Amino acid sequence: MELFEKTGKIALGSRLRYMASNVTDEAARLHELYQIDFAPKWFPVFFVLSEGDCKTITDIANEIGHSQPSVTKIVKEMINAGLVEDNLRSQDKRRNMVGLTKQGKALWERMRIQCIDIDHAIDGIIQEATHNLWEALAEWEFLLEQKSLLKRVQEQKKIRESKDVRVVPYQAEYRQAFKSLNEEWISTYFEMEETDHKALDNPEEYILAKGGKILVALYNNEPLGVCSLIKMDHPEFDYELAKMAVSPKAQGKSVGTILGRAIIEEAKTLGASKLYLESNTILKPAINLYHKLGFQKITGYPSPYQRCNIQMELDLRNS
Repeated sequence: MELFEKTGKIALGSRLRYMASNVTDEAARLHELYQIDFAPKWFPVFFVLSEGDCKTITDIANEIGHSQPSVTKIVKEMINAGLVEDNLRSQDKRRNMVGLTKQGKALWERMRIQCIDIDHAIDGIIQEATHNLWEALAEWEFLLEQKSLLKRVQEQKKIRESKDVRVVPYQAEYRQAFKSLNEEWISTYFEMEETDHKALDNPEEYILAKGGKILVALYNNEPLGVCSLIKMDHPEFDYELAKMAVSPKAQGKSVGTILGRAIIEEAKTLGASKLYLESNTILKPAINLYHKLGFQKITGYPSPYQRCNIQMELDLRNS
């Protein structure tokens, strides 16, 4: 259809439904051609039962990928048509089963001839076509089972939005954002401590004047993420990665990852060989991000924060 040429791939579902509708209409006419009174939507259930064994509604639903209510409705229609019987007992007599009646089994024998003709007709289309739709559908089904279309679109949305994230050096105009973003997450999970107030009330004096750095992540020019390097007087570590905070509004835009990578590059520019950080394992997304950035868990260092229960390091000489 010309419509799908205009819409492009965004109308994949509509195009598949259009094609499925046409094929279903053709299937009804095919049954008429062979003088078989049969509804096309019954075929998956009918085929499964034609293999010989009686089955439960649940077994059929799992096998054909339909919901149990859908299968129940189809089975009732087929019972009314005289093709299926229910209330059959399993060998352990604990489960109700459904199976084909004699009429249903006889109909299946008639449909075998029809199926052979249909197979040959479809093979002809496959030979005429440039692409094998049957094999392509199987491949698409496999790929979508591995990762759904929703997940794939979410990833593309994240990639697109992350391109609009800019990381800039700290300026006085971002002082309030630096404070409020950090206060937001600290107050959500913990209580503000003395060291927090020192760093957040006057970052210029506490961080920048001592040789540290602060970076700000902007999305559409709005500061939605901050992170700092605090110069350490320590024999092993050069800087502490601290006061990293990302607004909930930035969720799904990779702001944390972009900001983390930027602050690590800043540390390398400053000649740092090792970074140190402190956190709490209750902050699972943050801990996952630190691992993603290459930080490893360490122990044994005193902390000014009561909330700290994990310490990590990043050896920049190996990255």
